[in-house]
Amino acid sequence: MSNDHKDPKAAAAAAPAVSNFLRAIIDKDIADGAYARDGMPSVITRFPPEPNGYLHIGHAKSICLNFGLARDYAGRCHLRFDDTNPEKEDQEYVDTIMDSVKWLGFDWEGATGNHLYFASDYFDKFYAIAEYLITAGHAYVDSQTAEDMAANRGDFSKPGVNSPFRERAASESLDLLHRMKAGQFQGGEHIVRAKIDMASPNMNLRDPAIYRIRHAHHHRTGDAWCIYPMYDFAHPLEDAIENITHSICTLEFQDHRPFYDWVIERAAEGGFFKQPVPHQYEFARLNLTYVVTSKRKLRQLVEEGIVSGWDDPRMPTIVGIRRRGYTPESIQAFCERIGVTRSDGWIDYSTLEGCLREDLDPKAPRATAVLRPLKLIIDNFPEGETVECSSPVHPHHPERGLRLFPISKEVWIEADDFMEEPSKGYFRLYPGNKVRLRYGYVVECTGCDKDADGNIIAVHCNYFADSKSGTEGSANYKVKGNIHWVSVATALEAEVRLYDRLFTDANPDAGGKDFMALLNPNALEVVKAYLEPGMSAALPDERFQFERHGYFVADRVDSVAGKPVFNRVTTLKDSWGK
Repeated sequence: MSNDHKDPKAAAAAAPAVSNFLRAIIDKDIADGAYARDGMPSVITRFPPEPNGYLHIGHAKSICLNFGLARDYAGRCHLRFDDTNPEKEDQEYVDTIMDSVKWLGFDWEGATGNHLYFASDYFDKFYAIAEYLITAGHAYVDSQTAEDMAANRGDFSKPGVNSPFRERAASESLDLLHRMKAGQFQGGEHIVRAKIDMASPNMNLRDPAIYRIRHAHHHRTGDAWCIYPMYDFAHPLEDAIENITHSICTLEFQDHRPFYDWVIERAAEGGFFKQPVPHQYEFARLNLTYVVTSKRKLRQLVEEGIVSGWDDPRMPTIVGIRRRGYTPESIQAFCERIGVTRSDGWIDYSTLEGCLREDLDPKAPRATAVLRPLKLIIDNFPEGETVECSSPVHPHHPERGLRLFPISKEVWIEADDFMEEPSKGYFRLYPGNKVRLRYGYVVECTGCDKDADGNIIAVHCNYFADSKSGTEGSANYKVKGNIHWVSVATALEAEVRLYDRLFTDANPDAGGKDFMALLNPNALEVVKAYLEPGMSAALPDERFQFERHGYFVADRVDSVAGKPVFNRVTTLKDSWGK
């Protein structure tokens, strides 16, 4: 039975709420009755991805935050797709985003209904508000070239220059807007701009664009529209339409907040919305070491074949870390642990791995795997015979039973468990030394075989028949070495993929670095391993601790019945920087 996750929704609901500045704001709003509206919860949040790519670990923080706040305050969270840019959007992205949110343990359906929304649901209302803004003198159609518009915008040290079309009559602008909608102009001929302040020190208030021409097929509305609202115009209107209370964004939107407020205030003046209206709050995005989250750079990794796809287990995409073997519970715990602040900072990747280990340690059944096999021949073991050995499925949960596997004359051991000339402090196999084959017998090494090039191809030993683990005589043997093994005769041969961090630099995306030059050449090693025979029954997404090696998962894509392929999720301990 798969142990992909038992119930991430229950795990999320059971997690203790950690106070932060957003909770303090919500607590005060509830105490003040700021959003006390008949029949509506006091907290309505939203997760508003653009369906133009795959979600990554940074989005997971926003998902956990928005859905988590709604859950904890008995409110609701909307999943809303900001599909206002048809040239880059696709139904494929809609589907994978929905799947990722649900996998993380959250849902937009509940007692209050289905709260799945699309910006394209509101195109008619956006257009009506644009018409109102022009009529009320708050917007105009600009006919400058893109080059002139950019030049006239100014910069942080120089105020912008008013467009020569800024004082165009409202009737003329309105007529142009209607003709834009009718498809009478090519892209770039005209654009609708809000009329605010070209001298504002906030560049986002220098008559920002609110509508542009795009002759592009939309994945939901088809060819019904050839003008599309800009994100900064559509986003606040979507929030207001959906009665969002707390619109939570990352810090890069802080300078956009004055325009967010301006749009909603002007629309409210026109009677489109009633008070109370949404408010925007910003928190620090997730900056994780050894990771890039730029969509452009992630796409480059995929298109240049550096990784096998968006779900490559080395990728920081949610589909990638899911395939790697991370659990939704571990990601929820990680997002809770790193907290919510107003200031940017870096989170070390080991924090994420630590949350995963904490989640998997009590849950993952144990198994034996030999990743770099070397044959050990027990010369005095009876030819053709086997003896059944056993070990606990989980050392701390005896109620979960035992694993059974045979020992025979030939077993596989790890290559580094033998040294012909041992170094100081080496307690494993070397000529004349005794070790215990874990859950089996004590053996004494007698030598090794080599090929023509001097490479060790097999190790020889003798076993002590009265030393079997769990039997009365086994306590008489005191050895320092204890090594794992699997029987050659019954071992499952399997492909095991040893994944590591994709980059060698902790900050591959910072300081103008060439991130492609910082790729870790050891981010993936594929080995032919031998596993205890019961592992042939492993199901896709089922996770195990391979004793001594780390946590592994049966690959959800390439595993087939009776022949699982395993991915290393993480090692047992953090080895980076040590």
